[in-house]
Amino acid sequence: MTDFALPAGHQPTANKDIKVMALVGAAHGCSHFFQLVLPSLFPFLKEAFQVSYTELGIVTTMFYVVSGVLQTPAGFLVDRIGARNVLIGGLGIFCFGILMLSLVQSYWLLMPVMLIAGLGNCVFHPADYSILSASIDQKRLGMAYGTHTFAGNLGWALAPALMGGVAAFAGWHAAPAVAAVIGLGILAALVLNRELLKDDAGLARREKKAGTETAGKAVPLGPLLTLPVLMCFVYFMFNSTVTVGLQNFMPATLLALYGTPLAIGTTALTGFLLASAGGILVGGWAADRGLKVEMSVIGGMLGGAALMLLVALVPMPTMAMIAAIASAGFLIGFTVPSRDLIVRGATPKGASGRVFGFVYSGLDAGSALAPLVMGQLLDHGHADGVLIFVAAVLACGMFTAITVRRRSQTQTTQAV
Repeated sequence: MTDFALPAGHQPTANKDIKVMALVGAAHGCSHFFQLVLPSLFPFLKEAFQVSYTELGIVTTMFYVVSGVLQTPAGFLVDRIGARNVLIGGLGIFCFGILMLSLVQSYWLLMPVMLIAGLGNCVFHPADYSILSASIDQKRLGMAYGTHTFAGNLGWALAPALMGGVAAFAGWHAAPAVAAVIGLGILAALVLNRELLKDDAGLARREKKAGTETAGKAVPLGPLLTLPVLMCFVYFMFNSTVTVGLQNFMPATLLALYGTPLAIGTTALTGFLLASAGGILVGGWAADRGLKVEMSVIGGMLGGAALMLLVALVPMPTMAMIAAIASAGFLIGFTVPSRDLIVRGATPKGASGRVFGFVYSGLDAGSALAPLVMGQLLDHGHADGVLIFVAAVLACGMFTAITVRRRSQTQTTQAV
């Protein structure tokens, strides 16, 4: 397991740690909020541009393709010029892309705008984890990781309701403009407090100057080609296929499957995302008290898959349906703290930046896959197939995560 050590004598106060967590968490929450600006407007854009869900899904796919392809290079850039600079620059680009979205007048202009947004989105995981690992006291690092993930999910949860509400009240063009203003406010906070944001690249330079550098001279791509790291990539891809697919298409799926009004479908999605955020906090608490990663993954993903199948196959009252969907979100969220534990366990020493950048690009790969598959299912009248597909992917992700964990434990044992 990789150790993230702070330099001798560098013991940040709890107050400083909270400020860093708040800044990085706000940036991460903003990135997740921005990711759902376009999908939250799908029903409005479908009518305005007279296009299919598949065509709108293609735009979302291209956004995640750009983000996913560039995330590993962004990790190398973080190591070279510093995470703080990369994070501020990426958020600035993202804000510009979302602001341009508010000016789009045709379907074909969505593509270049979302490509710009994808360029901004690629920086957050490698930059955020580098900053947290270098800036936060070891005693609070687990809480920092959990807060980071929670903030991202909170951004996801807020986007559908806020963007849908603004679009219904003031027109869909106003919604991205409001989102961009929020992002610019967070960007200003990062710039004004940039001295608080240390990073692994800066620590490495200081260690090298002091003659205490311990990191090895690893081949740049070598750690990325180990089986546990590759399997982590696949696990993250499955995980995001589910989450992003439901974010993009849950209201439309429930409308097509049961005639559920969009307002109720959006409520169900918001409940799913909020419950997932709560599950993350509970899952982190359980992990700190010794719950095995395998038990978290098996229970959470299997339970989530069963509930998704139930919603797909059994008509039920509105409140029961919302409760089932929220329960699935809680169980899936419960597994999320295990993600970072799995990655840390599979990361060779001295390769954290590259590995985090590469593995988290699996999230973008799954995010690119989900709109294509689910959009096709909806367009061809298989709304139930969307939720069945989600259940199947959850099952596959469960087995992948268990395989990664056991393989990593075997390699650790052999290395001792």
